[in-house]
Amino acid sequence: MNTKLAEMMNQYIADTSVEYVKLHNLHWNVTGGQFKAVHEYIETLYDALADVVDATAEVLKMNDQMPLGSMKDYLAITKIEELDNVEKSVKSVLEIALRDMKLLKEEAESIRKEAQEDDSFEVSNKMESDIENYAKTIWFVSSMLK
Repeated sequence: MNTKLAEMMNQYIADTSVEYVKLHNLHWNVTGGQFKAVHEYIETLYDALADVVDATAEVLKMNDQMPLGSMKDYLAITKIEELDNVEKSVKSVLEIALRDMKLLKEEAESIRKEAQEDDSFEVSNKMESDIENYAKTIWFVSSMLK
């Protein structure tokens, strides 16, 4: 695994880890007419991201690379914008989640491209799976916003 790919994967770990925490904030602070449905759906999103972080770190370890593992490291490089601890409308929560899922999908696509150039098939395959899951999430959230 080349250095650039390892750095990209650590960026991805940082971003998915910060998004995991951010989704908890949205889950706890969503308000409005569709509260229950959105509250429960956001929980499925953060549960899925926990698996993404773990599997990404394991692929790094399989390639003799060190995954980032602290909030300090994550916050130093994340592209995910944190939120204040305030109530947010259902629509706002969904818009925030949609924006972030699109960012994570784009990041996974970039990693996949670099992995293919590096002949890192396990990374490329992992990103294919992540991209598919983000595409489905983006479709779901976009449909909820209509």
